[in-house]
Amino acid sequence: MKLHFYGGARWVTGSNYLLETQKTKILVDCGLFQGGRDARKMNQQEFSYDPSQVEAVLVTHAHIDHIGRLPYLVKKGFKGKIFATKPTKDFVKAMLFDAEEINYEISRTTGKEPFYNRLDVKKTLELFQGIDYKEKIKLNNEISFCFRDAGHVLGSAIIEVWAEDRKIVFSGDLGNPPVPILRPTEFIKEADYVLVESTYGDRIHEDKKKRKDLLENVIENVAAQKGVLLLPSFALERTQEVLYELNELVENHCIPQMPIFLDSPLAIKLTEIYQKYPEYFNQKADDLIKSGDDIFKFPGFKMTRTATESKQINQVNPPKIILAGSGMSTGGRILHHEIQYLSDPKNTLLIVCYQVPGTLGRKILDGAKTVRIFGQEIPVKLQIKAIGGYSAHADQKTLCYWVRQMKDSLKKVFVVHGEEGPAMALSQYIEDHLGLPTQVPEIGQVVEL
Repeated sequence: MKLHFYGGARWVTGSNYLLETQKTKILVDCGLFQGGRDARKMNQQEFSYDPSQVEAVLVTHAHIDHIGRLPYLVKKGFKGKIFATKPTKDFVKAMLFDAEEINYEISRTTGKEPFYNRLDVKKTLELFQGIDYKEKIKLNNEISFCFRDAGHVLGSAIIEVWAEDRKIVFSGDLGNPPVPILRPTEFIKEADYVLVESTYGDRIHEDKKKRKDLLENVIENVAAQKGVLLLPSFALERTQEVLYELNELVENHCIPQMPIFLDSPLAIKLTEIYQKYPEYFNQKADDLIKSGDDIFKFPGFKMTRTATESKQINQVNPPKIILAGSGMSTGGRILHHEIQYLSDPKNTLLIVCYQVPGTLGRKILDGAKTVRIFGQEIPVKLQIKAIGGYSAHADQKTLCYWVRQMKDSLKKVFVVHGEEGPAMALSQYIEDHLGLPTQVPEIGQVVEL
């Protein structure tokens, strides 16, 4: 049995792993590479395997770095089944159509053909099959699998795969508990091999209990300066998590009342999907809903769907809060707000999402004095704040603790889905603390299991 690493190896995006038995090939994830021109080139490269020979794709969750190349896979000949949890299946539809629009806009500006189109997205969606957590699926006589709750985003999954008398666990992206709305990450008790993500494999997050206090402080400072709080946010999960905490701060009168805008058509669609699946919520969120509290509706909050509504935000006097995508400032409406507000020192940009190297968000976070947006040089004079506690990814200690639960049965740990530095740091940490053999594979590497 062979395991091929075609993405998410010494790279924090582009998750794509191929498991090959004697007669069957399956993929776990088929994600988009993110992070500038190099990533765009990688996205348009031919696959290193024949998509028509792949029997199934198992999807851990709906973030674009895990699903973004699925339509390209279909375009190149994949005709098998795609398995995901039911919320993930719904999220994927919105995410892929949004990605296709962005892909089209990039192709228009670069003069290059888009590497897939809306028809490819539609064909991809027809192949999806929604399954429940803990439902063991027999794909064929060689391979069975089961999804477990990863606690990363609604419907996110850890995937257990049984093949040729061995068990391989794919962590996907693991959550950073305790998390508003979501249930905690499940533990797996035994496996022969595990692939564990390492996005934050070299650091420890700040205390989760402090993050709402930090958010409150930032908002109070913005209000005192009569400024604008820009909050670039991932449309899936981070937006809903921040809204949940804003709801608590507003309804408990912890912050001055001011207009709060969710300026992201995609995030609005995804928030509506969240509301379809309360059975996936944790007990606290479930109790709030049963008490009559709409956790995504509170005084001063407005969802702006149209471009006209988005432009009208500029006419609203500060203080005000604007949540908009994308979370790394690589596209979407946040760019228009950054053109408007980056140059005013009374304003604040709050980073609550991971910023991939090469993205505009990472440049701002690293202290760039000016940035180029839509061909304009924009001075960066506003205050930059970051709250690491909002990360949806587990940190070094949490990742190691999750692996520890399988310690007695593991033959090897593959450290994946992280930049080289964090991946190597987590690898060393696991070896030092658990005494397990680890490997940090490179893209294109193949290992025999």
